[in-house]
Amino acid sequence: MSTHNNFQQSNQNKERTQKRGEFGGGAMGGGPGGGMMRGGEKAHDFKGTMSKLVNYLSEYKTKIILVLLAASASTVFSIVSPKILGKATTKLYEGVVAQIAGTGTGIDFVYIGRIMLILIALYLISALLSYAQGWVMTDISQKMTYRFRKEISAKINRLPLRYFDGITHGEVLSRITNDVDTVSQTLNQSLTQIVTSVVTMIGVLVMMFSISWLLTVVTMVIVPLSAVFISMIVKRSQKYFKQQQEYLGHVNGHVEEMYGSHVVMKAFNGEQKSVEKFDQSNNVLYKAAWKSQFLSGLMMPIMTFIGNLGYVVVCILGGYLAVRNAITIGDIQAFIQYVRSFTQPITQVANISNTLQQTAAAAERVFEFLNESEEKPETASPIKLETVKGSVEFKDVHFGYLSDKIIINDFCATVRPGQKIAIVGPTGAGKTTMVKLLMRFYDINSGSIMVDGHNIQEFTRQDLRQMFGMVLQDAWLYNTTIMENIRYGRLDATDKEVVAAAKTAYVDHFIRTLPDGYDMVLDEEASNVSQGQKQLLTIARAILADPKILILDEATSSVDTRTEVLIQKAMDNLMKNRTSFIIAHRLSTIRNADLILVMNNGDIVEQGTHNELLARNGFYASMYNSQFETAEVF
Repeated sequence: MSTHNNFQQSNQNKERTQKRGEFGGGAMGGGPGGGMMRGGEKAHDFKGTMSKLVNYLSEYKTKIILVLLAASASTVFSIVSPKILGKATTKLYEGVVAQIAGTGTGIDFVYIGRIMLILIALYLISALLSYAQGWVMTDISQKMTYRFRKEISAKINRLPLRYFDGITHGEVLSRITNDVDTVSQTLNQSLTQIVTSVVTMIGVLVMMFSISWLLTVVTMVIVPLSAVFISMIVKRSQKYFKQQQEYLGHVNGHVEEMYGSHVVMKAFNGEQKSVEKFDQSNNVLYKAAWKSQFLSGLMMPIMTFIGNLGYVVVCILGGYLAVRNAITIGDIQAFIQYVRSFTQPITQVANISNTLQQTAAAAERVFEFLNESEEKPETASPIKLETVKGSVEFKDVHFGYLSDKIIINDFCATVRPGQKIAIVGPTGAGKTTMVKLLMRFYDINSGSIMVDGHNIQEFTRQDLRQMFGMVLQDAWLYNTTIMENIRYGRLDATDKEVVAAAKTAYVDHFIRTLPDGYDMVLDEEASNVSQGQKQLLTIARAILADPKILILDEATSSVDTRTEVLIQKAMDNLMKNRTSFIIAHRLSTIRNADLILVMNNGDIVEQGTHNELLARNGFYASMYNSQFETAEVF
């Protein structure tokens, strides 16, 4: 793993740790008391979310019951062990005292041996039960994680593009990764911890009272004292932890931004300003982190000190009671063990209550995502054309990304099979929007779009999109071989068909000059090929798909003139005998179009051939002439 990845992972781990409220050294004290955590994000509807989560878990009901029983039994076996061990200590003490006094036969090693065998059996059974419940719970949590991620993945494909207009990709990824991981970890760890902690507290308390109610009452006085000190520290440190988390985000965001646009930053001599901004955020982060860690670091020594005071009280009072024959030496030893066992579950319950809030918040985000409104359902009786001719008609189309803001008004156009249709206009005119409507990435507000005489809503989305091939301005390639990137156009294509498509796209020669030819693996950003070469590969992919209708969205806008000529030739091959929609800013590239639709503010303001539109000396002529007179790009 690279240094950069390690850096990112480290920061992510820190952020997760802070969000869960695990405040450094304040895990638990050395004696009575223990650290109790506060803070963390809370769900808006804790009960409702947890109810849904329980509902998801209902299919594993039998396994969960077995886990809870195993966890309880394991804890009970651990709880009774100190008192049994105390009997061995007492017997050993009595034997030594009798031997010194000369009034007995010495230490009864047979009795002590039986005790040890019993203890070994108890510890072994407890360990086996603990392992069994952990194994089963891991199985449940991983199946839940698998189910969540599968449902989210399926949901993403059913959501309309409108949803993704209002949410970042990182937010969606966070649902699949961080939120699901949080729920999984809680199921795997916290669920059984709740049971073991509660059983331990109740069981230990019962055992302590069975030894001495007076010692138990005195020990219980220490617990509120611990809670007071912890709440004071947490109250002071919480604001610094929040500040630390906030500025960690600032620092990470700044670093990512600067490295993402490293060339631009250097080109404009922004190094000093970047360093100053980083130092400013980093200084605040340093101070907040130092104060938060210092305050949380006080928890362990304070709790250890209070715990040791509790042990002093137990030893003095226990010694006094032993002298008066109220309890035995073994009982004191067992009681001290129970005191140590009692503080840990208190800490765990405090931490778990905070973790459950985090889990509910994470689960709530997952459920909210799964409950998002989906695309309009497919038609019950879809049409499937045996042969696609490629005629397209727009009839009085109205559309707005927001229902109260219509940006396409009364759009009408008729396209015959095999025609080349250019859509031109200034930025924001609605050119790409029309393509999105044609592919049903969005549904129109009113009017209709017809393909071969049928409303596009009469087709399934899959069948409709199979009719189209797209070559976009941003060439999308993924991290695999060039062969597989081209084959993405038609997954069942043979190698020969892939090579034939590459030759038609004028990219075969270039591919064969590469070290591994068609087997060369493109890196994640496809940075080992040029922008023009990427575009040629996407054209080869579209040729392989062999669609009847083509959409070319600014396919030559970001390449050099020489490469543009190659791409133009490849696109000419691609457009043969196909209905083609060409979105272009360079008007010189669409002179030979059969029909040019000139758009402005969502309306078709002119339509005709290149020569016809120039002769009218209207909006199109103004745009065309300005590109050559002022070199202004529209």
